[in-house]
Amino acid sequence: MSAPNTVFDLQRDAFGRLILIDAEGQRHEGVVAVRAFPIAAPDEGVSLVDGDGHELAWIERLSALAPAQREQVEQALEQREFMPVLQRLIGVSSFGTPSTWDVQTDRGAARFVLKGEEDIRRLGPGLLFVNDAHGVQYLIRDLQAMDKHSRKLLDRFL
Repeated sequence: MSAPNTVFDLQRDAFGRLILIDAEGQRHEGVVAVRAFPIAAPDEGVSLVDGDGHELAWIERLSALAPAQREQVEQALEQREFMPVLQRLIGVSSFGTPSTWDVQTDRGAARFVLKGEEDIRRLGPGLLFVNDAHGVQYLIRDLQAMDKHSRKLLDRFL
């Protein structure tokens, strides 16, 4: 099986869905951008797939794309992914679970319920996922970079 085309053009239809036009001029509608390593290497290894999940193009590095293409791919990734980055814990209702957390994220203030300590997962040194009661995942990229108050509250649950 040959490698997918790396020469392509991207457009949007009237509904904002991504369209890929490959090197042969064939239009592929309903294209989705998928990161291979969304946490460890978010700007490397992005696949553009059709509605059936077949890979149409592989992007080794987003930085290698022309600015207009890169913007299109980044928008497609943002539409598909929703993982707020937890920047600061403002407060928790209790140190037992379930508890209500008031937090600041890269997308603004949020309030959610943590069902149990098992909903906080360590992925590596300082890298954590926090899952709320509705299944939304919050990412903590660097625990040590958080403010002292936030680290102290988190330590009570870890």
